[in-house]
Amino acid sequence: MTLRLGDEAPDFVAESTHGKIKFHQWLGNGWAILFSHPKDFTPVCTTELGYLAGLKPEFDKRNCKILGLSVDPVEDHQRWAKDIEETQGHALNYPLIGDTNLKVAKLYDMIHPNAGDDARSRTAVDNATVRSVFIVGPDRKIKVMLTYPMSTGRNFDEILRTLDSCQLTAAYQVATPVNWHMGEDVIIVPAVSDEDAKRNFPEGWKAPKPYMRIVHQTQLKH
Repeated sequence: MTLRLGDEAPDFVAESTHGKIKFHQWLGNGWAILFSHPKDFTPVCTTELGYLAGLKPEFDKRNCKILGLSVDPVEDHQRWAKDIEETQGHALNYPLIGDTNLKVAKLYDMIHPNAGDDARSRTAVDNATVRSVFIVGPDRKIKVMLTYPMSTGRNFDEILRTLDSCQLTAAYQVATPVNWHMGEDVIIVPAVSDEDAKRNFPEGWKAPKPYMRIVHQTQLKH
């Protein structure tokens, strides 16, 4: 199954460190980050899981749940969690799926469909492509897809920034320019006509080119 931006995030049922997860039901009316790992007890992933646990309050503020996945049993996750807390200083505070049959990894096109159905006999290298991040919106559509090599730790501050951008677009029909951070100028999306823009942004905008209509984030009305 090939997934693209804008597709509905596939639903699934899986066991996790917080019990059984029915994904769409668990998602509810909020946002979610689904991020995956090729194997438990791997060094880069250990740092990621711990850092994201420390960053969880920022995702909570944005009504965004966190869901991890690793292609090992939940029992192994629980043992790994002790190492994560010991070495990273943060205890796991979000569910971690046990994808022992590679079902979710295949459903989300993270691994070859013929990869088999037993994670126990596979190494991290076998599962190297299971290093993805998906941001899913309240409409259950995939907003962001990122895949990293095993050797590169993910930048979850950047993923948080990307979430902020997606949420602004969903709420106000604006886009964010290069290297944007919360509180800076944003761009009215081309799909909004000038007539509609005048209603939405009565204070006006800067337009160095007709297709670049720039407003400050403070002009976004709640």
